[in-house]
Amino acid sequence: MYDFLDVMANHEPFTDHMLRDWECSGPDRGVGARARVRVTMGGRTDAIDIEVVQAQRPSTIVERNVGAGGRRVASGTYTLHALPTGGTRIEFEYAWQTAPVSERLLSPMVRGVMRRVNQRAIERLAERMASADGTAGTAAA
Repeated sequence: MYDFLDVMANHEPFTDHMLRDWECSGPDRGVGARARVRVTMGGRTDAIDIEVVQAQRPSTIVERNVGAGGRRVASGTYTLHALPTGGTRIEFEYAWQTAPVSERLLSPMVRGVMRRVNQRAIERLAERMASADGTAGTAAA
């Protein structure tokens, strides 16, 4: 599972319900892997730059996300836990470091939307991995 998530381009198929027009750059995997994507959410569109800033095999990948013309900086952290059944539990946490005033004012609504779309992405990832290797997995966002 870690090897799949470590490749930035592999994120497109399970996030394409919210992130589109992927342009990857830098190394294919690990720290320094980057992507520029177009996010469409809540009727708004924005360009987001994503970069892997930390990767600790086999358990953690941390991405830095910059959007809203640099006014939104956030991190996305994937944490993987091996299950006794042989599968993997995938957790994803998205956290703002800075955000535009409009997003901070609407933060309860924005957090709800983010929680739902990220949960859907992680569920799609779990389904994709289960069908690819036949092992059970769980997901949480």
